Amino acid sequence: MSVKSQVFIPKWYLILLLILVFGCRVKEKNRESITSFKSEKIDLKTSLKAKDFEIDVNGVTTKFFVLTNKNGVEVTFTDYGQRLTSLMVPDKNGKFEDVVLGFKTLKKFITAKEKYFGSIIGRYGNRIADGKFSIDGTRYSLTVNNGNNHLHGGFKGFNNVMWKANQIADNEIEFLRISPDMEEGYPGNLKVRVHYLLTDKNELIIKYFAETDKATIVNLTHHSFFNLAGEGNGTINNHLLMINADSYTPVNKVSIPTGELRAVKGTPFDFTKLKAIGKEINIENNQLFIGKGYDQNFVLRNDLSKSSNKLTLAARVVEPISGRVMEVFTDEPGIQFYSGNFLGGGTIGKSGKPYGYRSAFCLETQHFPNAPNQPNFPSTLLRPGLMYTSTCIYKFDVIH
Repeated sequence: MSVKSQVFIPKWYLILLLILVFGCRVKEKNRESITSFKSEKIDLKTSLKAKDFEIDVNGVTTKFFVLTNKNGVEVTFTDYGQRLTSLMVPDKNGKFEDVVLGFKTLKKFITAKEKYFGSIIGRYGNRIADGKFSIDGTRYSLTVNNGNNHLHGGFKGFNNVMWKANQIADNEIEFLRISPDMEEGYPGNLKVRVHYLLTDKNELIIKYFAETDKATIVNLTHHSFFNLAGEGNGTINNHLLMINADSYTPVNKVSIPTGELRAVKGTPFDFTKLKAIGKEINIENNQLFIGKGYDQNFVLRNDLSKSSNKLTLAARVVEPISGRVMEVFTDEPGIQFYSGNFLGGGTIGKSGKPYGYRSAFCLETQHFPNAPNQPNFPSTLLRPGLMYTSTCIYKFDVIH
C-alpha cells in the first residue's frame, strides 16, 4: 500500500508569503505611477498639465515626466521627441519662471512651424551639404529638408519619434530607442540612450550614448530655446554672453561651413568676454547677413579632438535684470550659437505670449556641421564595437 507524503505549511508562513507578494505588486504599481504619472503626485510649478501631453501616436500613448531637486528646480519632459517642455528656475529674489520656449500641449509641439523646441537632435545635429557623405568608399544619400541640404536628422529626426522612457528617480530619467538601418538614409542600426540628471547644484546633466552595427555618423545635441528673463518676456538682446572660443566656422550662403576656422578677434563673433548679444548683431557683416544674426558653430578652446574626458566651460549667459545665470559645459569640440533670428511673433507660447524676433537663444554642444565632408574637422564616424559618448551640462545660478 502506497502512502502519499504530505507537507505541512504553517499558517504564519502562508500569511508572510501573501504579504511579500502583495508588497511587491504595490511597489511595482507605485514605481509605474512615479514613472508615468509623477506629475499627478506633486504640486507643479509649471502651468503645463500631464493630460495635455498624453495623446495617441501610432497606437502608443505618450507620457509626461517631471524631475525635481531639493532647491525646487523643476524640469518636465515628454517621451515624444524626448522634448524638454518646461524648465523652472529661480531668479535672484527666489521667483521661479519657465526659461525655455514651448507650448501648452504636445499636439502644438508636433504641429507648430518651429519643430525643435526642447527636443533631442539626431542622428546628426546641424547641416550636411546636399545630404551626402561617404564611408569607406560607399556613398550615402540622406533626405534633404533644408533647401538642398540635410538638417537635424531629416524629416523623421529624433525629435519626431517616440522614445522609451525610464524614470529612475525624482531627479533622473533616461530615454532609449533603436534607429533602424537606413532611417532617413543613415547606415546601421543605431542603439541610443540619453540620460538626464538634475543635481542639487542646479545642473541638468545630459549624457548621450550610441552603438551601431554598421559604420555610420553620429552627432547628437539638445535644442532648447532659452530666455533667462522667462519665456515670452522680451528679446535676449540684453543677455550677456561669453563663448569660450577663439575661432568659429564661417558658412557659405546656404549655411554650410566653408572649412575655414576663422579668428573671432576683431569681429562681432568675439564673445571671449561677457558681451550683450545685441551689441553688434546688426552691424554690417556677411556672416551675420547670411544667418540673419548669429547662427554659427564656435570652435571651443583646446577641444579639436575628444581625447580628453574633461569638460570645458563652453559658454556663460547672464540676464542682468533677473540675475539668472546659465553655464554650459561639454566635452564636444564645438557649440552652435543661434540668436532666435527666425522667431517672428507669429508663434504664441505656453503662457499666451508671442515669441518675437530674437526672443530666445540656443547653445547646442556638437561636432561641427558638415564634418563628414570636411576632413580637417573632428570626425563624427562611429564604427561597430565602439561607443559614442557626449556630455552637456546646463548649470543655473543667480547673481545679485
